Amino acid sequence: MSAVATSTFLNSVKAFYPTRKGVGTVVNPWYIVAAVAFSASNKPEGVSEVFRYVLQELPLASQLADRRMIAGKLREAIFKSGLISGYPKAINSLKALHEATPEELRETKIQRDTGLSLTEYEKRGDVFWRSVYGDTADNIQVMLNSIYPDMGWFSKTIGYGITYSNFEILSPLETSYALVASLIAGDTPQQIAWHLDGARRGGATLEEAQAVRKIAMEVASHAGVRWQEGVPEIVS
Repeated sequence: MSAVATSTFLNSVKAFYPTRKGVGTVVNPWYIVAAVAFSASNKPEGVSEVFRYVLQELPLASQLADRRMIAGKLREAIFKSGLISGYPKAINSLKALHEATPEELRETKIQRDTGLSLTEYEKRGDVFWRSVYGDTADNIQVMLNSIYPDMGWFSKTIGYGITYSNFEILSPLETSYALVASLIAGDTPQQIAWHLDGARRGGATLEEAQAVRKIAMEVASHAGVRWQEGVPEIVS
């Protein structure tokens, strides 16, 4: 079976993200975007291929901690993005990643605080919610509450509280990138626009946000995704 993500393809995708002086493979988030886009496009084998590629790109003297960090970031990004793409896709992608992961890089412990109350998670969710949506946060919450109150509660408490607001592994900005990639592969223009704006609020430069959009589109298109009305641009 031919590879979904060849080294040549991944080299081209990686090049879209602007590099910063002194920033290495572990910090450059291109692979997070690419893996999530493959996952959300229902190409779990692409996730494991991204993972192997990134490990091979590490310097020979890289520490075990760096390899564990990459594996952890990919697991967490796929888990978070599954709330958008659907957990059947996330499960398949996590399984593919697990099978490609050496024993010493696998995770055996729950990464979230299972003792925290839903009220506390709602408070955490509200903080990230407002950082993503800015001045539109209250209007979006009112809209969700009006279309179905459970949707409003679930989004802030379970989505933004429990699922997204664990930043021990993925930073808030990396989390935004994962959500953007999943939304682009899922062809949901309204939410893509919201979260591209959210990435900018979270600290992405215009060039970085445009690169995330480009990477997600290249991967999703490569995986067979076609957009009905195009993908929203980000211009400021």
